[in-house]
Amino acid sequence: MWGAAREGAFLKKKTVLITGGAGFLGSHMCDKLIAQGYKVICLDNFITGKKANVAHLLKDKNFDLIRQDVSRPFKVAGKLDYVMHAASPASPVDYLNYPIETMLAGSHGTYNALELAKARKAVFLVTSTSEVYGDPKVHPQTEDYWGHVNPIGPRSVYDEAKRYAEAMTFAYRRTYKVDTRVVRIFNTYGPRMNINDGRVVPNFIHQALNGLPITVYGDGKQTRSFCYVEDEAEGILKLLFSKESGPVNIGNPHEFNMIEFARLVLELTGSKSKLVYAPLPVDDPKQRKPDISLARAKLGWEPKVSLREGLAKTITWFRENGGL
Repeated sequence: MWGAAREGAFLKKKTVLITGGAGFLGSHMCDKLIAQGYKVICLDNFITGKKANVAHLLKDKNFDLIRQDVSRPFKVAGKLDYVMHAASPASPVDYLNYPIETMLAGSHGTYNALELAKARKAVFLVTSTSEVYGDPKVHPQTEDYWGHVNPIGPRSVYDEAKRYAEAMTFAYRRTYKVDTRVVRIFNTYGPRMNINDGRVVPNFIHQALNGLPITVYGDGKQTRSFCYVEDEAEGILKLLFSKESGPVNIGNPHEFNMIEFARLVLELTGSKSKLVYAPLPVDDPKQRKPDISLARAKLGWEPKVSLREGLAKTITWFRENGGL
């Protein structure tokens, strides 16, 4: 009798499917959902995600891991309450190495995930990006800003894939009444980032820990706003479980230029590395800072972890996981 009751309780659990769930950010969302009592189905093709990111969840009865390229049609058995589409290469190194795969994740992948959500009457969330704002002419960036994007430059494979994904999501909302959410993620960092993914946080930490010159692009005065991954995941899930359709910016509004950031990394690592300068990559935005007024008002969310605290945790993780 106890076993039957337990099985009944299990069947009542809400189920969340996450594409790209073995990626850097996706794996942290898996952690949070499992901790909150949800059943999680994680889909990943592992071109940039890693099984190691979710290995600690594999023995959990509420977690399933499926190897799947979501740009190809797929089926998942059982009930689904939420579908989160987070599958895509996300760093410049990755999406420039996998340009077609990135475009397909944003186009075919979004379509396939939306079709699944429509068929199961599930809430759908797509993880979009601050890259939809391009090299912005409005600062800070609000959700009603349409952006300044080069549609044919090398970064366009990521920028335009995400812009397309947003358009497809709203088309399904209007046409099929799918209950959708769009989150625009700003620069996120923390444990489980790939050390060689080309983004500034792992670049600077890797160089500092190894005594290599810190490569600052341009004059170092371009700015970013860094959000610790635990804060980012919490904000995304608050949007998922809200009634807001978005788009909603989820990021940290505290802005730092690259020289300030490099000096903080040097301080926290105790490194004696010197700064060296290199040309700015094509279409690299000069400023990036979210206006999170909407997230504060509608979700009651704002980041809690300071850059100093989050960087210290990230540096420790890299030291312990092969960042040297």
